[in-house]
Amino acid sequence: MLGLPAFNPDVKTAEHAIRLIGSRVGQSTVVELETLNEMHKQAGVQALRREDLSTSKFCDLLAGPLWDVRSLEQESKPLLFPKSARRGAKILAGIKVLELCRVIAGPSIGRILAEYGADVMKVTSPNLSDVPWWQVEGNFGKHATDLDLRLAEDRMTFETLLSNADVLIDGYRSGALERLGYGPSRLRELALKRGKGIVYISESCYGPGQFYERPGWQPIADCVSGVAWAQGRFMGINEPVVPPFPMSDYGTGLMGAVTVLTALYQRATQGGSFHIEVALVKYNQLLYRLGTYPLHVQQAMRDRFAGPFFELTHTSHTDVVSWTALEAMKRETPELFSDDESFTETWWSDAYQAKVKVVKQVAQIEGLDTGYARATRPNGTDTPSWEGWEVEHPL
Repeated sequence: MLGLPAFNPDVKTAEHAIRLIGSRVGQSTVVELETLNEMHKQAGVQALRREDLSTSKFCDLLAGPLWDVRSLEQESKPLLFPKSARRGAKILAGIKVLELCRVIAGPSIGRILAEYGADVMKVTSPNLSDVPWWQVEGNFGKHATDLDLRLAEDRMTFETLLSNADVLIDGYRSGALERLGYGPSRLRELALKRGKGIVYISESCYGPGQFYERPGWQPIADCVSGVAWAQGRFMGINEPVVPPFPMSDYGTGLMGAVTVLTALYQRATQGGSFHIEVALVKYNQLLYRLGTYPLHVQQAMRDRFAGPFFELTHTSHTDVVSWTALEAMKRETPELFSDDESFTETWWSDAYQAKVKVVKQVAQIEGLDTGYARATRPNGTDTPSWEGWEVEHPL
């Protein structure tokens, strides 16, 4: 896309690669880069100031609700929650969720549903990579299997799973599942045929609209929505910096879980099937509606966490930004990282053959159990079946 070789043996470090790519990017205008992005279906985007967003071609991102919930069909009768969701059980016990996602935002939706008792089956392709360390956190409470939906045998297996599913989470590029034959219209047909409504939630970078099929992930959402510029200004520099930690990913995951719970309640009380759309840029809109901290609080944070973090720039890789922020937190708030397990619990993972520490359940509901039913595992660990799921407990 930029005329650089796909592999250059002389480039030994990330810093060298950043300088090389940055110098080439600097030879093109924003308009030229946008044209190349569209031509090559790449996710790059201009880092916009918030005040410039309303006059850019992305201005429509400011309009509309924070999430969209649309009816797929209204013929299916109300379907009560499974009988297993009784007093003393987990609130989503018996709810079956198919999760077709990678990395963070989509798997966060499934992980939250698993925390409240849903049987979440994560389905990934054996031909697509995923970030290993996000699997450790994102696969807690789930089963995880590999299926290639381009193969007839694997499609039959997937459709057996789908025939009993209550929720389908789609975290791939917009339109990808539809091209495989599992889009909203197909799910509507399934719901009508079986007489049981389904909740379909799709997670993307931009959400519905003219950029629906444009790829993107957390740094892209933070740049296009103005969040990166806000981060840089907080740090006292006149340039954008991608914020530490994938906040828009996790925030979108939380929004997605809330909307799924709402749709399941509507299915139980009114019937029907629903299509939900959540997006990273919409979560960032929520952040802006909440506003920034008062100036004196911002200054107190700058004073307390002064150090290497405030030496970062727009060229700092997202991982470097997060690692640097994490080191500052360890220095200033060591109680969050202590071994007394005030905030965490430890599990044994057979799949990883290791102890894994995870944040404890965030809510307690009187009369109901909360928390994971099983430890984490890598993608592709389990057989693709709703039967015989183990129940485990923290150490």
